[in-house]
Amino acid sequence: MSTINTVENTPPKAESAIPVAIPAATQATAAPKNFQRKYMLWVVLLIVALLVPFFVTDPSHQNLAILILMAAQLGVSWNIIGGYAGQISLGHAAFYGLGAYTSTMLITLAGLNAWLALLAGGILAAIISVAIGWSCFRLKGHYFAMATIAVAEIIQIIFTNWEYAGAAVGLTIPMDKQGWGVLIFAGKEPYYYLALGLLLLTLLANLLIERSYLGYYFRAIKDEPDAARSLGISLSKYKQIAFAVSSFFTALGGSLYAQKELYIDPASVLNTGLSIKMALVSILGGVGTLFGPIVGAGVLTLIEEGTRMFFGGSGRGTDLIIYAALIVIIAVYYPSGVLGWFRQFFARRKVNQANQAKGEQA
Repeated sequence: MSTINTVENTPPKAESAIPVAIPAATQATAAPKNFQRKYMLWVVLLIVALLVPFFVTDPSHQNLAILILMAAQLGVSWNIIGGYAGQISLGHAAFYGLGAYTSTMLITLAGLNAWLALLAGGILAAIISVAIGWSCFRLKGHYFAMATIAVAEIIQIIFTNWEYAGAAVGLTIPMDKQGWGVLIFAGKEPYYYLALGLLLLTLLANLLIERSYLGYYFRAIKDEPDAARSLGISLSKYKQIAFAVSSFFTALGGSLYAQKELYIDPASVLNTGLSIKMALVSILGGVGTLFGPIVGAGVLTLIEEGTRMFFGGSGRGTDLIIYAALIVIIAVYYPSGVLGWFRQFFARRKVNQANQAKGEQA
């Protein structure tokens, strides 16, 4: 009886094991909620982007928004080769200029439809990137970056001395027709939606790559090339794929620039500074991330336009000085970029809140 009484009088065990199962269930339900919140945030941002021309009616402000979108598209394009595959290209202005010159020459000299001319520029840039990559991908690290700079300079010299392409004078797209068929408009709103559409298309391509086997291969080549090679992954093949896709979308950005400005020359579309800006946009915002280049584009474009506004012609080159300073600051203090800094900030904040909650419970 005593044994029975002791068993019956024993207080029930603390239900410490039960809460262990609750966090797992909570995490399972929290993941879809977080995804839904992120999805809703994307939808809201897209709606806001679509409505910008209705609220921002000043042409100069609309032009600034277009420049930000175009810079973001170039950063996202560069991110495919530089962020995911880890190959730092500093000669992407070559593909930007190839897209601009190809589409302009096909429109003005061959009378081709503007949409087909844009597509042709992207395809030609992708084909030429295969020829460039065949030799350049034999190099590693900074040697590859130096080789891409050399290729871009050679292409700039070719177009500067090519009389059929306008040489140093450049080419002009006539405004005898307007509309979506020729992609020539009097106002800024259509160019805004063209830039936004091209950015969304490039983001979609990045998202598909990121979630496909190509994204895993690219990251493996970037982080552990020897391990990737041992698993049978052809490094040169997949680097070339990343290079071609990146070149294709960069050329589309150059073609859009030509349609917007209606004038191009080697200094405007084949400048080495463009290559540096494409890389810096991605690195500043967060290299290897989907939306990092958009953040970097906003920061750099505002700096670039701000220096022009405050310094004018006397401050030429000021933006390059700021670019160089930003590169040093990012390399030393924020290697993960602005987006990475925000993620670290919110992660630390979440940990602090959790620690405070534990302290209050104790």
